[in-house]
Amino acid sequence: MPLALVALAVTAFAIGTTEFAAMGLLPQVANDLDVSIPQAGWLISAYALGVVIGAPLLTALAAGRPRKAVLVALAGFFAAGNLLCALAPDFWTLAAARLVTGLPHGAFFGAGAVAAAELVAPDRRARAVAVMFSGLTLANVVGVPAATLLGQHLGWRATMLVVVAIGAAGALAIARLVPALPSPAQSGLRHELGAFRSGQLWLALATVVFGCGGFFACYSYITPLLTEVSGFATGSVTLVLALFGVGMTIGNLLGGYAADRALRPTVCVAFLLLAAVLALFAVTARAQWSAAATVVLVGLFGFAIVPAVQTLVMREARGAPTLASATVQGAFNLANAQGAYFGGLALDAGLGWTSPPLVGSGLAASGAVIAVAAWAAARRGTRASAAPSTVAGTGAGAGPALVPDPGRPDRRGDRDPPLSPRRARQTGSAAGPGAATGRRPR
Repeated sequence: MPLALVALAVTAFAIGTTEFAAMGLLPQVANDLDVSIPQAGWLISAYALGVVIGAPLLTALAAGRPRKAVLVALAGFFAAGNLLCALAPDFWTLAAARLVTGLPHGAFFGAGAVAAAELVAPDRRARAVAVMFSGLTLANVVGVPAATLLGQHLGWRATMLVVVAIGAAGALAIARLVPALPSPAQSGLRHELGAFRSGQLWLALATVVFGCGGFFACYSYITPLLTEVSGFATGSVTLVLALFGVGMTIGNLLGGYAADRALRPTVCVAFLLLAAVLALFAVTARAQWSAAATVVLVGLFGFAIVPAVQTLVMREARGAPTLASATVQGAFNLANAQGAYFGGLALDAGLGWTSPPLVGSGLAASGAVIAVAAWAAARRGTRASAAPSTVAGTGAGAGPALVPDPGRPDRRGDRDPPLSPRRARQTGSAAGPGAATGRRPR
């Protein structure tokens, strides 16, 4: 894999750290800025809102510009946003800075996924996307625990400054290691928006919104599940969550490997396995060893979906993948919101801490249903396009299909049907001069 993918992964690591570390820093932020912990939780929502707004907006503004320049600018934008967070004098300034920091998130992963796919051969694209996203998964293994520990000892502002340094290093690495990636010949906002006429693209996004909601229904409430049901001490939860991150990292890489060999089957199978393991978690959560093992599997199957779906969206977007790829990040945030919402409804109904994984299992199964339906529709479309077209006419006298001569491109301006081999021998080469008139060239 090219070193350029490492540069993309470094920035992804910084983005993942700043997104998820906020959850562990809420007590420090609330104490320092004199707000309640629930109010400090608005910082998470502000970041997610920034992702949803920024993904289409910044991608549209960057349409038609060279990808490398766009990636460097977005990485710099992200670092600057974190610097604003570190310097924020009060809570509302910090909330505004968190929204600003979230703006480049989706646009970076959208442009980065397309760039990663362009850096390798076509049969390695999903793996290249997985390498870039490995920075995001490693953030959950290393970045978030380290950021939380640093925040507890040196304050949350120190954590933000470290993320600024990592983000700046990522921007410099991209500028140094990523080769020039010019914008495609057909570019611009109108061209990118044209990709959304594809029904298959909308089905792919729907699998993310509904199916990945299952992952987040479990992940949103995993800490109280581990303490109240599995019996882990509060201090041990960090270690279990690190195992969760290990599963995410392995799943991300395996998902990319499998998607390069069988893209749609990988999406369908990953959702089915996620649904099964989430349902199993409601049982295995009652013992510590089985809960820890299942946590790894939830992370594995949950993130095996990511490179596969990202690659599927880019493929269905045809020649305009950047905006569609960025939109996936908005879809993941919608999945996060609805998964947490439906899991919370189950808890409010008094169904207990094991109910969110069961809700998640149902959502993941719905993603599998959508993925299978999309696959079946794609196969029907392929068979229909491969079937020979017939000459307009009715009745028994209708003639056979006219199949274009493989030696002659079927241009829109061609009016005459291709010549039969016998007629071609009489008049000369069908592709040669005078073939259309039946006269040999003089």
